[in-house]
Amino acid sequence: MRRGFIVLLAVSGLIAADKTGPVERIRVAADVFTEIQGAKDKEVPEALLDKANGIIIVPGLKRAGFVLGAEYGKGVFVARLPNGRWSGPSTIRVEGGSFGLQIGAGETDLIMLAMNEDAVKQLMKTGVKIGGDLMAAAGPLGRQATAATTPIPASGLLAYSRARGVFAGATVNGTTLRSDDDDNATVYGSRVDQADILTGKVKAPAAAEPLEKVLARYYRANPSSEPAPKKTAK
Repeated sequence: MRRGFIVLLAVSGLIAADKTGPVERIRVAADVFTEIQGAKDKEVPEALLDKANGIIIVPGLKRAGFVLGAEYGKGVFVARLPNGRWSGPSTIRVEGGSFGLQIGAGETDLIMLAMNEDAVKQLMKTGVKIGGDLMAAAGPLGRQATAATTPIPASGLLAYSRARGVFAGATVNGTTLRSDDDDNATVYGSRVDQADILTGKVKAPAAAEPLEKVLARYYRANPSSEPAPKKTAK
């Protein structure tokens, strides 16, 4: 009980420290993804991006702890629509706590790829737990990795993280993910359901433009028939 209370206090402190608004967070998520894809031979493989059914970007996931750890962050979730294009962004929040030797504090950029429709549906559930309800495997890096040869876990979820400038595949355990309905209301101008956003029933707002441009740059609308656009770093 005492440990759980300490974790709750740690998460509450991290929430209070988060001053980034939801509209600004979409732009930051786009910037983070652009920076990562611009890293030579250390980016998310293009072949996997073209096949992905969904992507989550959490810039600046905050971590804190001494013996007892906690993490908290807000980000965006987009899903591929039947026409091959991408939905508007749904704002999400990730929260979690774990026990172990987690000394110090810091921030980590987190990216997760949902490689099939079932993974997207699981991630859309309220309070889904990564590492419990849905397992995530560390994703491969580099232009040479291909969707055909890269093992995809049964869950269809691949994870990456960037901390202190180092980007690598990551294991994500014990983290709870849920939609942030209040932030979605701010972005879309009214209360909207996450499922309606991710299935294309709600039109993407103007605030989504930075992320839309990044997705258009690095993804093909129909990877089976369209030539890939030239992908160069800014």
